[in-house]
Amino acid sequence: MTSGDHIYDLVLFGVLGDLSRRKLLPALYQLEKAELLDEQTRIIGVARDSYSNEQFALEVKQSISQFVPSSQFNDEVWQRLSARLVYCEIDLTDKAGYQALAGLFKSNTEHSKRAVISYLATPPALFSNVCEGLASAGLNHSPSRVVLEKPLGHNFDSSVAINEEVARYFNEDQIYRIDHYLGKETVLNLMALRFANPIFYSQWSRKYIDHIQITAAEQVGVEGRWSYYDDAGQLRDMVQNHLLQVLSLVAMEPPTQLDANSVRAEKLKVLRSLRTITPENIQDDVVRGQYTGGFVNDQKVPAYLDEEGAREASDTETFVAIKAHIDNWRWAGVPFYLRTGKRMAQKRTEIVICFKPQPHNIFAQTTGLLAPNRLIIRLQPDEGIEIEMMNKIPGLGKNMELKSTALDLSFGETFKNKRIADAYERLLLETIQGQQYLFVAREEVEYAWRWIDGIRVAWKKVGDKPKAYKAGSWGPVASVSLMAQDGREWEDDV
Repeated sequence: MTSGDHIYDLVLFGVLGDLSRRKLLPALYQLEKAELLDEQTRIIGVARDSYSNEQFALEVKQSISQFVPSSQFNDEVWQRLSARLVYCEIDLTDKAGYQALAGLFKSNTEHSKRAVISYLATPPALFSNVCEGLASAGLNHSPSRVVLEKPLGHNFDSSVAINEEVARYFNEDQIYRIDHYLGKETVLNLMALRFANPIFYSQWSRKYIDHIQITAAEQVGVEGRWSYYDDAGQLRDMVQNHLLQVLSLVAMEPPTQLDANSVRAEKLKVLRSLRTITPENIQDDVVRGQYTGGFVNDQKVPAYLDEEGAREASDTETFVAIKAHIDNWRWAGVPFYLRTGKRMAQKRTEIVICFKPQPHNIFAQTTGLLAPNRLIIRLQPDEGIEIEMMNKIPGLGKNMELKSTALDLSFGETFKNKRIADAYERLLLETIQGQQYLFVAREEVEYAWRWIDGIRVAWKKVGDKPKAYKAGSWGPVASVSLMAQDGREWEDDV
C-alpha cells in the first residue's frame, strides 16, 4: 500500500470480530487479487486472543472462504495475501500492551519507515483507548491514518466526546470516518449522474422536481443483536448516518472540484439547511413503527418483542418515515420522504426522483393523465438506474395512445465483465490513496446528530409511541398517510 512516497502497513483492531470477518478481510483479498496492494505492505491483525501467525492465517482463510464466492477464490492470490499476515495480541484497554505493536515497526530499519493505517473495527467505547495506545507507541504521527467505524456516539454530546478524544491524538486530515453507503457503486455514480450529464443537472431543482423518496428497507430482524438495537433504534441506526448521507449527496450543490474539502462543504450545507422537527410538527412529518409477527419470504417470523433476548415492553422503533424539508433556494417546497425499517416486504435501497407533471397535456383525450417522469436509482439488491417516461404504444389506429415505460440500466447487465466491488473495497482503497471525499467530516456527524436529537426530544415530549406493522409489510398504515395527505404515494404503491 503506497500513497505518495510512503509505504503503509494496515493494522486491523478487532480483526476477529464480525465486521472484519464478513467485510474487511474479504475486501483485502479482492484488493490483493486486483494487485492494488503494495508488495511490501503487511496486514497486522490485533485482538486479545492468543494466536500464532500460522493460526491467524488459518482464521483469515476460513473467513475468506466463507464470504468470498468459491468461483472468485484463487490459491495463488491467497498465498500472496497470507504472506502479508502478522498477528499481534493486545488487550486494547492496556496502554503498555501497545509496545508489542510498536515492536513490529522498530524491529528493523525497513519497518521503522512504514506509516500506519489503523482500522478501528471495535466498539466506539474503545476508540479512546486505541488512539492513546497508538500514540504511546509512536504510531499516530502523520502520514499515519486512523479509520473509525460507526456508530460515532448515540447523540450529539456523545459524538462530540468521541471526536474530541480521537482529536487528542490525530489531526482531522488523518481521521477517516466510514459510512459504507458512501462506497457503494451506485452512490458514487450519483455524482456522475448529477454533474456529468446536462440532461439531469439542468433539471435538478424545485423548478422541475416534485418530491424525492429515499428508502432503505430490510427484510431481516435484529439478528441476535436485540440489546444493542433496542438502545439504538432505526432512527439512530440508519437515518442518522446512511440516509442523511445519501440525502446530502442528492441535494448538495455542485462542488468546485472532486476533493474532500469541496464535497464535504456542500454536504454540510445541506445538513445545516434541514428544517428542525419539533413537537409542533412531528405528528405531521414523522411516523415511527414496530413490527409484529408476520411472514417474510413465506417464512413465519416473530414480533420484535418476541425476538431472542427481548424485553417484554419496549417502545424502540424498527421503522421510521420522515418528511424532511431543506430550506434553501434549490429545494424550497420540495419534500424529501425518508423511509427505513426492518422486517419489510422486500430488501430494497433506492432513491426515487419524482419530476413534476407536464403543465399542459395534449394527449388527454386518448391517454388521460400523464404519469410524471421518475428517475429511480437502485443501491441494492440489484444496483442500477431506471428512467420512467411516456412512450407511444406501437400500432396503427385513429388515436395515439401512450404508456409509461422504463429505460433500465442494470449495472450487472450493462457491465457484465466488471465485478461490482463491495463498498469496503472502495473505502479501504481510498484510505490507502489518501482520498477523504467518501468519508464523513466531523461537522457532518455532529450536525446530523443535532437533527436526530431534535426528533427524539419531540417524540418524548408528545409521548409518541411506535405504531404496529406486520412483518413482511411496507410499514405502518400511517406511513402511507404521510404521503397521501400531500396527494403522493410511495414508489412501491405506484
